[in-house]
Amino acid sequence: MANSVPVLTRGGQKSGEVTLPAALFGVEPNEHVMYEAVRTYMANKRTGTASTKGRSDVRGGGRKPWRQKGTGRARIGSSRVSHWVGGGLAFGPKPRDMGMKLPKKLKRLALRSALSTKAASDQIKILENFELEKVSTKEMATILAAIGVGGEKTLLVVPDPDKKIALSARNIPNVKLMRASEITTYHLLRAETVVMTQGALSTVEEVFGE
Repeated sequence: MANSVPVLTRGGQKSGEVTLPAALFGVEPNEHVMYEAVRTYMANKRTGTASTKGRSDVRGGGRKPWRQKGTGRARIGSSRVSHWVGGGLAFGPKPRDMGMKLPKKLKRLALRSALSTKAASDQIKILENFELEKVSTKEMATILAAIGVGGEKTLLVVPDPDKKIALSARNIPNVKLMRASEITTYHLLRAETVVMTQGALSTVEEVFGE
């Protein structure tokens, strides 16, 4: 069953209520699918550029360091072997694509599971709007404090963030601003509080609903 949450003004007063869509905020969370979604997101953030030199890449080693027998030393064929200082690294990493893919249906299920988890834990706040007349980190911090957000990891979700909102929020510690159509399971689960505007809630329902 979907939750009803208060709609807050920028001053923190209750101006009404909104019922969160059951299809997005009232499903049974699937923990394994959420894990897979987060794992996929983090894998796709990796660049995969780690690279080391093997025996064929390092300089030298064109001749046998010493003759095979009669020196009293262990036989050796090249100075580029991995157990010598300056030799090539055996089985070292090479550049590769670290990306992973998750089916669209599972992505949607993971996102709905994350939204439902936050709703069940009362970690979602609905705000009328984030409209600012000018860039002001102080004003943004005042709005967040008025609605009871302070210090914890917070995800701000808006329909289309303009420059004033983005610049006002970027210097506030632990605050992440995202467009409603681009939210991810990773960012939802990472946040301790999710603050959505009414417009963002409509966009989320439109983009990720049934």
